[in-house]
Amino acid sequence: MSEIQRASGVDRRAALAKIASAVFASLVAPVALGEAEAAAPVAEPLTAPAPPEPGVPEDVLLRMERDLARALARPVERRRWVMVIDLRKCVGCHACTIACVAENKLPPGVVYRPVLEEEIGVYPNVTRRFLPRPCMQCEHPPCTPVCPVNATYRDVDGVIVVDYDQCIGCRYCITACPYAARTFDFGRLYTDGAPDAASVFGGVKAAEYQRRGSYEYGEAIERRGEESPIGNVRKCHFCRHRLAEGMLPGCVTTCIGRATLFGDANDPDSLVAEMIARPNVMRLKEELGTEPRVFYLM
Repeated sequence: MSEIQRASGVDRRAALAKIASAVFASLVAPVALGEAEAAAPVAEPLTAPAPPEPGVPEDVLLRMERDLARALARPVERRRWVMVIDLRKCVGCHACTIACVAENKLPPGVVYRPVLEEEIGVYPNVTRRFLPRPCMQCEHPPCTPVCPVNATYRDVDGVIVVDYDQCIGCRYCITACPYAARTFDFGRLYTDGAPDAASVFGGVKAAEYQRRGSYEYGEAIERRGEESPIGNVRKCHFCRHRLAEGMLPGCVTTCIGRATLFGDANDPDSLVAEMIARPNVMRLKEELGTEPRVFYLM
């Protein structure tokens, strides 16, 4: 008879908790090493896959990886990163949202890529449609000129970034963004208000794990006290830390329907250049003249 079968009442629950704790400890053991995490993780760049054999279907991720390898071989000022989202393929699973939270270790209330939902039609002919909404990475961003300390700006690769050390948290850029693509880090944790015993697994405090470094701008940025990025505006940046290592953005690789595409629009042979040339493409609020770099296929 197993340990769980012999246990009863409180003993049974204690046995289950003990086993669950042991399993969790094995999962987070690499995180709990402490000293090992002091060094920035080294990502292995993706090797561009070989073209498919004639007549053999290919996952679009493989083509985008080849496109990305070509783009990274070009001078940075000659690249034009764009994202294409096929609304006909989006199923509203929110996998891209969760992948973004996990990749950038986002705290409660900070979401870079929400998926907006709308119910359309009249009963009984009712359906839902979904609209993933990352930062538009505008060619003419209204959020940058309003920043009083130039903490947010358009980088040489065209991605709008935020300098956490420079940002004073005035939130003018949040008001100026017509796409509501910016959020504010109030310093909250997912374990706020939870009992201490409930937030300890395998010897690792969940709150401590949430404060550890995020590498979204290529350096370990810890969330301590009131230091940056706490008190700063935060936003999608096309996972530029992954791009630097030859990897596609997290939301792109996680999309189960392959609805999100990414690449260099200045490369005429790229998948995204092919997609944005189609007649069924549109951009949000084009009348504002912001020239978004996120395109939607209808």
